[in-house]
Parts: sequence; C-alpha cells; structure tokens
Amino acid sequence: MRGVRIPETKRARALRRDASDAERKLWRPLRARSLNGYKFVRQERIGPYYADFACHEAKLVVEIDGATHSTDAELAKDRTRAAFMARQGYRVIRFTNLEVYEQLDRVCEAILAALHERRSLADRPLSVPLPALRGEGS
Repeated sequence: MRGVRIPETKRARALRRDASDAERKLWRPLRARSLNGYKFVRQERIGPYYADFACHEAKLVVEIDGATHSTDAELAKDRTRAAFMARQGYRVIRFTNLEVYEQLDRVCEAILAALHERRSLADRPLSVPLPALRGEGS
C-alpha cells in the first residue's frame, strides 16, 4: 500500500491507538489539563509532521524518542522536524523512553519549566520601551 495517502484524522487516530508504552505513561499526567492547567493534545499535525504531544497555548511540542532515534539518519530527521516546528513558532523538547519510564516526575518538571519559560517569553513586550528623554525644562 505504498503511496496510498491516509487521511489526517485516520493517521492521527492510528498514531494514538498505536502509542508506545512511554507515550501512554506520559499522557496520564498531561491529559485533561492535569499539568498546571495546560492543555495538551496527542499526535497533533503540525505541517507535514505529527507531534507526540503539543501545547498550542505555549507553542511547546514534547517528543518521546524510542530506540530508533539513535541512528544518524533518524537524528537528522529529528533536527529537520524540530527546525520546521521552530519556524512555526514551536519549541521542541525531547525525552527518551527510558527517561519517561524511570524519571516521570523529572520529565513532568522539565515540561512544566519549559511551559513557564514559553509563557514568560510570550508575556514580554516585543520591544523594550525607551526611557523618556530628558531635555531642556525637565
């Protein structure tokens, strides 16, 4: 069936259904606004890619990497994907399956820190106001 295009919703649904154990484990603390009220979605399409988890509000993508993400070819694909998402305004953070299995609390803390960092960047003014000029008569 090579070359047959699967509709977006079916592809996303299949990716959610076939999620790795690590993705299922991380989804529990992310779903239903459980992580400080931030809304995450799973297998969200961003351009030609599907993000494992995305928080649109903070423009943050969380990727979980299994064993296949260790080859030079896969690492190059990951860099291309992250660069594309960065051009769309998203920051991509990555964790390994092992990190999710063994250090879920630390992974959630890192995600929360990234969310707060993204939020504080969004709240900053785009330009820094100049101080009032002092002229004659002031």
